[in-house]
Amino acid sequence: MVAVIDYGVGNLFSLKSSFEILGSSACVTNDPEVIESSDRIVLPGVGAFGDAAKKLSDSGMARIVCEQAKKGKPILGICLGMQLLFETSYEYGCHSGLALIPGSVRPLKDIIDPALDIPHIGWNSLELKGSCPLFKYMHSGDFVYFVHSFYGAQCEEYVTAYTEYSVPVTAAVARDNIFGTQFHPEKSGNVGLNILKAFCEVKS
Repeated sequence: MVAVIDYGVGNLFSLKSSFEILGSSACVTNDPEVIESSDRIVLPGVGAFGDAAKKLSDSGMARIVCEQAKKGKPILGICLGMQLLFETSYEYGCHSGLALIPGSVRPLKDIIDPALDIPHIGWNSLELKGSCPLFKYMHSGDFVYFVHSFYGAQCEEYVTAYTEYSVPVTAAVARDNIFGTQFHPEKSGNVGLNILKAFCEVKS
């Protein structure tokens, strides 16, 4: 069973529906016992890093996610959920993340062509890097859907995919049983469904 963590932010029910399309049982929950008994965890998220990090901490979900990560349970962070996996974010101040993947979160506007729009919204292709179990059913050049104004930085060792937005931008990261996608698999058609399918097949 996939536990989609409900801590007050995120695209929860479209994620749940995506897993159900794949024939995988999924539950939107903030119940520690349900999360601990799940086979894998998805950490969704939309909005501001600082607010989301506080909600995760105040609800006790931050501690639970970190405990489950140490036990080897597969965890997938999506969009803001991916950014929360990093150590630090510089989104409107300096905020601490879960520190499950080394790196930081920084403004996209600081690195891209100033003529481009912020937030970065739309379909972009992925350039895969190395071998990542999330991408076993896809290829470099496949398109996925992005909505973001910040990006993962100082994390080159853990980057598994880039996208081009005038410069290479971190699109996905992985470290052992921890995975993150800056894009939204649940909004990315069959490519996204195949990524979620692959996540469901990751062994703990």
